[in-house]
Amino acid sequence: MKTLIRQARILNPATQEDKKADLLIDGETISRIESSISDSSAKTIDADGWWLIPGLVDIHVHLREPGAEKKETIATGTLAAAAGGVTSVVCMANTSPPIDNNTEIEFILERVKRTGYVRVYPVGTVTKALEGKEIANIGSMVDAGAIAISDDGRNVTDPLVMRRAMEYSTIFGIPIITHNEEHILTDGGTLNEGKMSMMMGLQGCPAEAESISIARDLILAKKTGAHVHIAHLSAAESVDLLRFYKRKGVQATGETAPHYLLLTDDAVDGYNTNAKMNPPLRTKEDQNALYEGLKDGTIDSIATDHAPHTIADKNQEFPLAPFGIIGLETLLPLLLGRIRERAGLDLLSLLGLVTHKPAAVMNLPGGKIEVGGPADITLWNPDPTYSINADHFYSKARNTPFHGWEVKGRVEATFVAGRQVFSYGKTERI
Repeated sequence: MKTLIRQARILNPATQEDKKADLLIDGETISRIESSISDSSAKTIDADGWWLIPGLVDIHVHLREPGAEKKETIATGTLAAAAGGVTSVVCMANTSPPIDNNTEIEFILERVKRTGYVRVYPVGTVTKALEGKEIANIGSMVDAGAIAISDDGRNVTDPLVMRRAMEYSTIFGIPIITHNEEHILTDGGTLNEGKMSMMMGLQGCPAEAESISIARDLILAKKTGAHVHIAHLSAAESVDLLRFYKRKGVQATGETAPHYLLLTDDAVDGYNTNAKMNPPLRTKEDQNALYEGLKDGTIDSIATDHAPHTIADKNQEFPLAPFGIIGLETLLPLLLGRIRERAGLDLLSLLGLVTHKPAAVMNLPGGKIEVGGPADITLWNPDPTYSINADHFYSKARNTPFHGWEVKGRVEATFVAGRQVFSYGKTERI
């Protein structure tokens, strides 16, 4: 099967190229990129006025399967990814049961093969049953297809367990993704500790709980030589620590999420559970530090931490409602329509944070537009202006704080391995 995409603005962050050209997909790969291509055997898409960018790589996604299929499934989650222009997702291991052995890794990959719309790369747990005590069988999970390990959702509180896990991760050449939270400081907390927690009469989670844990893990990474990836950075001091240890040569990378770049803890005013996530939204000063981290390269990528919940789950009292928001379908509109205004980065550098840079962090293919490379492509129409409507999402979930936000631009089509998996206005919800 051939597809000819004509006269698109091709944006390739990996090579800093920005040009108008034709692109030919042949089978699963990109076969030609030229100023003008003729091929009568190819299906033709007129993309004049659209952008052709590498399929996005989201390295922090919760697909909820197995165990919480009422919230999301591999099918609905990956369709939501396709609708958002995301062609590769890294799925976290805190499912039920947790992904803590090779059988669970194999289950995920088999389900993706049968029901998935995009590429899915599973993460195995650091510890058995996410209990933080006994290290999981990392080798067998890697052999089965795990690309990283993480107890995301929980901090590995025992420093010896974390040190040993880091040592194992170096043996198998995979990153360890940390969830940094000193639980003694956050126990019972539901939002950032500060003005809003006092006004709402709720226990807060201090930013220091994140930073103290990050400091420990970066020190252990320095000791072991492990590649430590700091997930969902939210606090200014956390950015400072990552910057400091990177400059010392520690193999550390980091991510933040759109919600930390666009919202502060003021968003939970009125007990808005759709602005409740972990780590929590913090202050304007923290947000400014995140932007500085993006600008100077301290923060390597932007990921969604897509965390679906049912409407009933989120319609509980604020302390009882679960942490987490969804983000796969809002990532690109928010990045290009809102974050771009404040980031102080050129367009290609900004797109790099969701394409080739996260791919490099997790040692994944993709995130690039190159002849002979995988045809993982997103077609973006920069012109439409509209309000985000959660009721139109392809995800099962609706828990977004961005419902009603005005944005500009939409995904018109998404290709994975040369196959069109999403078409705006044509792809049906499941």
